[in-house]
Amino acid sequence: MIRETIGMVFIFIGIAFDFFGVLGLVRLPDVYNRLQAATKCVTFGSAGILFGTFIIQGFNSFGFKALIGITFIFLTSPVAAHAISRAAHRARIPLAKETIVDEYEKDKELKEQTT
Repeated sequence: MIRETIGMVFIFIGIAFDFFGVLGLVRLPDVYNRLQAATKCVTFGSAGILFGTFIIQGFNSFGFKALIGITFIFLTSPVAAHAISRAAHRARIPLAKETIVDEYEKDKELKEQTT
C-alpha cells in the first residue's frame, strides 16, 4: 500500500514536470530557452515517471528496465541538448532580445570556425 502511494507521488511529480516543460515550450521566446525547458521536462519528468514505475513494480525485470531507462535519459538528454543548442548557434539562429550573456560569442567560437 505505501509502495504504491510513494510510486504514484513520483509519477505525479513527473507529470507535473512534463506539464511545466510543455508550458515552457509554448511561452519561452527563443529556441535556446525552449530547449532548456524541454530538456528539464524530459530529464525530470520522464525520470520521475519511470522511478515511480520502478517503486510500484519493485525489483523485477520491468523495474530494472525502468532504472536502465532513467540512466539512459540522464546520460543522453543533456548531451543532446548541448549539441542542438551549439548547432543552432552555429546556424546563427538569433537569441531573444532579452538575452544578456552569450558564452559562445564570448569564446569567439563562430569566428574560429569561419577562418
